[in-house]
Amino acid sequence: MVDFAQADTVQVGTGPLIEADVVAVARYAARVILAPEALTALVAGRAAVKRLGSSTSPAYGISTGFGALATRHIPPESRARLQRSLIRSHAAGSGPETETEVVRAMMLLRLSTLATGRTGVRPETAEALQALLNAGITPVVPEHGSLGCSGDLAPLAHVALALTGEGEVRTAVGSGLESAGLVQPAAQALAAAGISPVVLGEKEGLALINGTDGMLGMLVLACHDLDRLIRTADLTAAMSVEALLGTDRVFAPELQALRPHPGPVAAAAHMRALLAGSAIVASHAGPADTRVQDAYSLRCAPQVNGAARDTLAHARSVAEYELASAIDNPVVLRDGRVESNGNFHGAPLAYVLDFLAIVAADVASMSERRTDRFLDVARNHGLPAFLADDPGLDSGHMIAQYTAAAIVSDLKRLAVPASVDSIPSSAMQEDHVSMGWSAGRKLRQSVDGLTRVLAIELLTAARGLDLRVPLAPAPATAAALRELRLRVFGPGPDRQMSREIDAAVAVVTDGLALAAADTVVERGALAEGGGPDEAGGSGTDQPHRPRPGGSG
Repeated sequence: MVDFAQADTVQVGTGPLIEADVVAVARYAARVILAPEALTALVAGRAAVKRLGSSTSPAYGISTGFGALATRHIPPESRARLQRSLIRSHAAGSGPETETEVVRAMMLLRLSTLATGRTGVRPETAEALQALLNAGITPVVPEHGSLGCSGDLAPLAHVALALTGEGEVRTAVGSGLESAGLVQPAAQALAAAGISPVVLGEKEGLALINGTDGMLGMLVLACHDLDRLIRTADLTAAMSVEALLGTDRVFAPELQALRPHPGPVAAAAHMRALLAGSAIVASHAGPADTRVQDAYSLRCAPQVNGAARDTLAHARSVAEYELASAIDNPVVLRDGRVESNGNFHGAPLAYVLDFLAIVAADVASMSERRTDRFLDVARNHGLPAFLADDPGLDSGHMIAQYTAAAIVSDLKRLAVPASVDSIPSSAMQEDHVSMGWSAGRKLRQSVDGLTRVLAIELLTAARGLDLRVPLAPAPATAAALRELRLRVFGPGPDRQMSREIDAAVAVVTDGLALAAADTVVERGALAEGGGPDEAGGSGTDQPHRPRPGGSG
């Protein structure tokens, strides 16, 4: 994607990762390096576990069973079997394979928690997980199985299973991480990469699976993508306002100041900058324009896209707290104590995963309404019916709007929260669960759906702008139009729409149209002495927070 400066390596220490680190490793195969302080912390944490293992007092997950079976004392000679049995039994997922990028994010985030020394695993166990990432070996993780409490047990167990040389993995083909990689037994892939299977010691199986890493990985990837998509919604909305002969007066800063939420202020500024210098907007400005005000889908675009920005900012703040966390149960404290806790509960993540699905549904819903306005001669201000070349003989974008409407209908169902649907488990020991993994799974579908709806609006608004010739669009929207036209022809007789939609989806996914438009916007802002904020920045940046007990 053009909006991401790809890192070649990511260092995992005792402090937090950032969003860009997760994206670099999960999506772009950046190499992972364990920092020296992480290895020191691992040694110290392991020493605390060894002390408890030799104690006569029971220690959860070290000398006892798990969950509702925690009352059973496990003698030292059976503890390796205890950890192996835990991983085998908990690797109980089912269904389609989870995407490679999600599994790699999950692996990196679990490694990050291990590196704090708070879990008590050996350095060689963390190094084995690092080696899997760097070798492009991705455990096959079925989609169904996590309740989001205690963390993502089943998905992480499938990762841990591969570390021990069992289960199946997917190996990368060439330099990519595509799902087209070869599926093979983990033992075979580890041997080919020169990685020795891990023989788990006390607590290590539990430490490998008792985390929120799947939920967090999906949240981080979604935040990264939604940042681009929300700004793309500004662009498609601006193109629609322009091509539908709407006004930019409602985006004026003095109007936004009356309701100064940061997201809408940024969205309006972005749209003003995108529409600056538009001959189309200028052509109907002033007393000659008898319309009192535009429809909500045009006039209120900054309010919806801006609220989406503010929600994304909140979600990112939750993700950053989680990236600065060490999630396990029990955990090793600074003084060497090992204590049980409830930090593995996924509620903080589940809530914002659900919230972002609402955002995706609503931004897409407004986008589809703008697309629909283009096709109706009663509302499109002089454009041909359905933007067809020869209406009646040609159908133009009629069914493209059907596709957008069908996706929006799906998005509304996906916006129903998963986090309120707790189902007790483990003989009522785990009597309230977060369903955060399920919230993350449906959010991934929502992000994809929003991408497609915006792509259809981009196609439709672009055709509308072309049909306003000889009036010229704004320099920024014209740049986006040119980027699209490198892949999709302009107005003409009907062509196979699905190919054009797919091409537009790629333009949106890769951020190409947005980058082209924002380059013009940034150039104009710099010429006027402004900066990114004046040009309508995303407004979602948050300060990084230190990890508790880490080097932060």
